[in-house]
Amino acid sequence: MDAAAYGFTDLERLRAALDASCVVGTWDWDHVVGAVIYDEGAARFLTGQPELAGRHLRGPAALAAVHPSDLTWLMEHMLRTVQNGGLVLAEYRVFEADGAVRWLLSRGRTYHDAAGRPERSHGILIDITEMRDGGERYILGTEPMAENRLMRAADLALTLKGLLGADVPPEVSAAADRLLLSLGRAIARRTERYAH
Repeated sequence: MDAAAYGFTDLERLRAALDASCVVGTWDWDHVVGAVIYDEGAARFLTGQPELAGRHLRGPAALAAVHPSDLTWLMEHMLRTVQNGGLVLAEYRVFEADGAVRWLLSRGRTYHDAAGRPERSHGILIDITEMRDGGERYILGTEPMAENRLMRAADLALTLKGLLGADVPPEVSAAADRLLLSLGRAIARRTERYAH
């Protein structure tokens, strides 16, 4: 029986699976324009305002919900990582509208143009609050070790997603989204296993 028989669209199934796997949002940072665009989940967690989804955000407004103790190092880390290119990975805290603190793992990839200038970064947000035990954050700014195949596969899937243009057939875009979703779930499970 297909998804339509259950009354769900492919997009609704994807969103439900993302929610179940702790992937709570996606982000797209256009370095040429100097703005970031969030989906609704990322806008909710990073700005505190889900209605900002799909808009070009710049400066402090783009990270308004990030915990003040994490904001400076996070901005410095992101800027340094963007200049170096490749993997973007950071763990940090955000405030929800009710004041509750959530932990996010931001994972993505930066792409440079032919001249070596940062052009675009894409990524996902994973809510790792349940995995945290009050310990210190960690930041990884280097490529994952060769034996960590899930992380490498996620990097390649993000590269694929970044290469797909707006004219790609919907089924190809949906397949790329499903691949990212599956990898995000697997990474979240692995991260949870190591946190305990």
